[in-house]
Amino acid sequence: MCGIVGIMGFMPVNHAIYDALTMLQHRGQDAAGICTIDALNCFRLRKANGLVKDVFKVRHMQQLKGNIGIGHVRYPTAGSSSASEAQPFYVNSPYGITLAHNGNITNAQELRKHLFKVGRRHINTTSDSEVLLNIFAQELDRFQQYRLEPHNIFAAVTEVHQQVKGAYAVVAMIIGHGMIAFRDPHGIRPLVLGKRKIADGRKEYMVASESVALDMLGFDLIRDVKSGETVYITEKGQLLTCQCAANSKSNPCLFEYVYFARPDSVLDKISVYSARVQMGVKLGLKIAREWKHLDIDVVIPIPETSTDIALEIARILNKPYRQGFVKNRYVGRTFIMSGRQVRVNAIRHKLNTNSAEFYNKNVLLVDDSIVRGTTSEQIIEMAREAGAKNVYLASAAPEIRFPNVYGIDMPSVTELIAYDRDVKEICEIIKADALIFQSLEDLIEAVREQNPDIKQFECSVFNGIYVTEDIDEKYLHHIHVLRNEGNKFIANQNVTENLELHNEG
Repeated sequence: MCGIVGIMGFMPVNHAIYDALTMLQHRGQDAAGICTIDALNCFRLRKANGLVKDVFKVRHMQQLKGNIGIGHVRYPTAGSSSASEAQPFYVNSPYGITLAHNGNITNAQELRKHLFKVGRRHINTTSDSEVLLNIFAQELDRFQQYRLEPHNIFAAVTEVHQQVKGAYAVVAMIIGHGMIAFRDPHGIRPLVLGKRKIADGRKEYMVASESVALDMLGFDLIRDVKSGETVYITEKGQLLTCQCAANSKSNPCLFEYVYFARPDSVLDKISVYSARVQMGVKLGLKIAREWKHLDIDVVIPIPETSTDIALEIARILNKPYRQGFVKNRYVGRTFIMSGRQVRVNAIRHKLNTNSAEFYNKNVLLVDDSIVRGTTSEQIIEMAREAGAKNVYLASAAPEIRFPNVYGIDMPSVTELIAYDRDVKEICEIIKADALIFQSLEDLIEAVREQNPDIKQFECSVFNGIYVTEDIDEKYLHHIHVLRNEGNKFIANQNVTENLELHNEG
């Protein structure tokens, strides 16, 4: 999962993109990048591993000149996490194109071979985003005039949709033309469009992964970019749109609402906060109906995605709601950290117990989801160490039994605690006294309550149904291998860093 942003304006955009990326930092902590186009029609690019605040210093911001720019925060799902994989990527031909992407291309391996065989285009990284950029560039290269017309750009994206499979929300810039944004035909990954008026009455436009980035910069949310739609904002500030995918469908990722998106964002006309409140209502009613025998003294959320969910559960059960865990806000989201051992170490640094809320009590812990089980097991252990008599755990999401192939870090079934296990077995592994999962039907109903027009969500991690209809065991094995190679790279990188530190000492 990554975060993308693009601004087409009439004033310098470097600081605005920086601020937007800080609002999207929760979507990726591995790397960050900004690319602008200056007055001489040259790309100005800065990207590196690290958080936004660490990647961009004053000297970098001063170099990022221009009134149009795009940005990216990276969260790797497979392959290398080298700085060379950071986005945006760019190609010099044709015109000069730079691109940032959120999602995962499921046929990237085939496209990579095709690009070299047909277009003699070399892909220099393991990133599927670089593949996507070169496919787009290859299609634009078919037009032999210097000045691209809007219908040329829309035709190129149409061809991209016909070749590229998977999930992708994209923002790109073409030198001398403007900014382009498009979304895959299923609309799996989110992308919103906003505008604001400046003092002289002209309009500036912005696209971002979440509406919260628009809010901070004073952009009004126009709407979501539709599934299969392309948005083109010319360098003169004209907004043009076109539906570029035949038979497009709206299948937004359900896990965005469960975990990834900020609660103050609105995605596909659904308030993330309101969706989580409804998750709590559904789960609270289930506990009241099916788990009456549990003697619950207190309801405690596992910070912080589940706080709104836990509040509703406590209200329905008529039990006290308490903040039993204190969160260190200077530790990142453990789910999206690279490597199991890093996540394990981070949990104790991230959370500390308020012992008074656990001692001699039967505690109902509430979490948004259970993925690997690592966090759940440790947190239950912490609750017992704080004096809890019994520890029950409720999950606002169903069991995650299948790998994700659309940009979430769940590519290998061997890492999923619910794979090939029933609820009783999972409960025993994490050492809970009771384990309660939300049903998939209730979760879908909770999320789509605000937008009944969405007929189907992308929820493959729960039911194993992949909406792109191109996933087989061969592909799942392929991404499992990529995942392992990525972990080896991280381990080798850590060894190298440790040796360097030792030598310096």
